[in-house]
Amino acid sequence: MKPAMLLCLALAASGCSRAAGLGRPPELSSPQETEEFLAMTNPPLNLPLDSGRPEAAASLWAGSQSSLISDRRAAIRGDILTVVIEIDDSANISNSSGRNRSSGESLSIPQMVGIPQRLSDKLPEGASFDNLADASSTSSYRGNGNITRRDQLTLRVAATVVDTLPNGTLQIEGTQEVRVNFELRELTVTGFVRPADIARSNEIAYDRIAGARISYGGRGQITDVQQPRYGQQAADIILPY
Repeated sequence: MKPAMLLCLALAASGCSRAAGLGRPPELSSPQETEEFLAMTNPPLNLPLDSGRPEAAASLWAGSQSSLISDRRAAIRGDILTVVIEIDDSANISNSSGRNRSSGESLSIPQMVGIPQRLSDKLPEGASFDNLADASSTSSYRGNGNITRRDQLTLRVAATVVDTLPNGTLQIEGTQEVRVNFELRELTVTGFVRPADIARSNEIAYDRIAGARISYGGRGQITDVQQPRYGQQAADIILPY
């Protein structure tokens, strides 16, 4: 009885959480609670070598990013760069297999030092050692498989350098949320980038991100009705057929 009560309480709690969003659009997450905000508000201490000179602040050749000759690409924790996602992949896999097998066995004892002849009189009518056993079998198998897939996605998202690894590789993270009516679309990009792979326009293609994790999904009324109910998901796991 106790497991049944726990299941009922769990279903009731999930129903209450879903009921709390009735008539309300999904809420946007606070950007101040992301790792990107922490990286931008707590950048590493990076003082220029000539910061102690009064004339350094007015020089056009200073080493800061505000200089006319400085490199504007992301380089340290807190810097922002643009990730260009252009996925256009297709795959077509087809295979087939077949197997055939046939076998036959026959056994008879017409002569064996006269024993079959002496025993033939004791066998039932129609029985004989001339055709003691005869067996045959045939099996056939054929299988076919075909997979066709097409993925196409074109997006651009701003990502923030959240850490610099000891070898100089940059760890980036970018999030984007777009709400249209009662549907919220979420885009998340994380991975590791070499500073040399960042273009002069401060952009990097997704295929140059090591360990890239790209997620494009959402939540809201449309996504909710596309998912099977909790009871159906539990039944799919429990039922063996």
